[in-house]
Amino acid sequence: CGRERPLLLQKRRYAASPGGARVFSPACRPDVKSPVDNSAAACTMEITDQTEARKRMEYRIERDSMGEVRVPADRYWGAQTQRSHENFPIGVGIETMPMEIIQAFAVLKKAAAIANRELLPARMSAEKCTLISRVCDEILAGELDGHFPLVVWQTGSGTQSNMNVNEVIANRGNELAGKKLLHPNDDVNMSQSSNDTFPTAMNIAACLAVEDRLLPAVSALEQTLLRLEAENADVLKSGRTHLQDATPITFAQEISGWRTSLARDRELLTAALPPLRELALGGTAVGTGLNAPDGFDRAVAAAVADLTGKPFVTASNKFHALTSKDELVFAHGAVKALACDMMKLANDVRWLASGPRTGLGEIAIPANEPGSSIMPGKVNPTQCEAVTMVAVQVMGNDVAVSMAASQGNFELNVFMPVCIYNFLQSARLLAESIVSFNDRCVCGITANREKMAHNLHNSLMLVTALNPYIGYENAAKTAKKAYKENISLKEACVALGFLTEEKFDEVFHPENMV
Repeated sequence: CGRERPLLLQKRRYAASPGGARVFSPACRPDVKSPVDNSAAACTMEITDQTEARKRMEYRIERDSMGEVRVPADRYWGAQTQRSHENFPIGVGIETMPMEIIQAFAVLKKAAAIANRELLPARMSAEKCTLISRVCDEILAGELDGHFPLVVWQTGSGTQSNMNVNEVIANRGNELAGKKLLHPNDDVNMSQSSNDTFPTAMNIAACLAVEDRLLPAVSALEQTLLRLEAENADVLKSGRTHLQDATPITFAQEISGWRTSLARDRELLTAALPPLRELALGGTAVGTGLNAPDGFDRAVAAAVADLTGKPFVTASNKFHALTSKDELVFAHGAVKALACDMMKLANDVRWLASGPRTGLGEIAIPANEPGSSIMPGKVNPTQCEAVTMVAVQVMGNDVAVSMAASQGNFELNVFMPVCIYNFLQSARLLAESIVSFNDRCVCGITANREKMAHNLHNSLMLVTALNPYIGYENAAKTAKKAYKENISLKEACVALGFLTEEKFDEVFHPENMV
């Protein structure tokens, strides 16, 4: 390895990485000295690594209408996928097409095969239908995740991702059959176009994200807040408006506001689902249904509904379904509304937990990890911070979804990948952050009853209870005197001659103000 030569003269050796980048072979780095008796083993390891790299670089030849393309031998994708992989090196390995879309494609491809088998039995044989269905099941089980490499930043119609799925299903199906039986376009894409499959995949993925991930997360947090309401029904505290003291409330009433916000968000999300359940499939290229048999749209929607257990239906107007994304904008608006309420809830929690000695300190939240690398014993409201950052991301995503949906031209929207990418990110991040916030923060909230009582009885806004007896102007004078002289409301009111001590005690009951 040249260890005995001066460091500056040593030859740097590289091993090929899967992505084509050159990396130092660990055994031959010029800045690492190895014992002489280890050099042979080290070089053997390097040769083995290079052999494995060469294996990874083996190719097969695939063909499409533009000619031949070299495709990695161990991947099921074909020529069109490879062309896209090479032509769009944007966000590779980071911003790939969401797996929710790939799985939605698997559902619709299986549904299409079933519908085609029913309507076009001469073209879609039982064997072909079975093979397509079997590979789609493998995709849904996550067994083929490494075969969908394409990024979001591709054609605005999502054509390459549609073909990626078609090619994987065809090649994997042919492998299972032991012969070349399936063609990606003629069989897997039968009666379809990228222009109707991608918006269909978008709606399926969006529906499942909202219904199966986001709504359960919201419901679980609602249940936790319902429990906290019952536990704190008798706890009085000071209300606050404009970040200033206000009239009393119970802690349960404050919690009920949080819970009802979530309940309303759940209603809005639920209301957004029916438009998303209308599928573009059957419109093919421009909405006319060219090359699809009569009744295909209804049959394939029924098959999707059967496979997912969700009430999907065919869109009544395919020209609208291909070009307009208004239902996604509406649904993401409900997602954004939830993000706004989560921002408020999380901020309320961290304000109420602020301190522990110099803040409000009215509640305690779980201490999950040390909060500072320099201040021993510091604990921060990190779950609240995560929720609020997610809320900001969702609000930003709403702008992207809205802008993308506005870019329909004639018979097609060509901003679909970025539209659904942001939608699914919002739903996923919000669902996961709500689950984490519930499990690691809200479930462990406890009221500091002593601090709440102290703050309540120290609040000058309790003077509002005196309005019916001494009037607004005199009540204001009472509050100002108590604040200026740092005395109680009772002392100020009696000193000003507005009420006797006995009368003050008779009418002043903070617990009756809630």
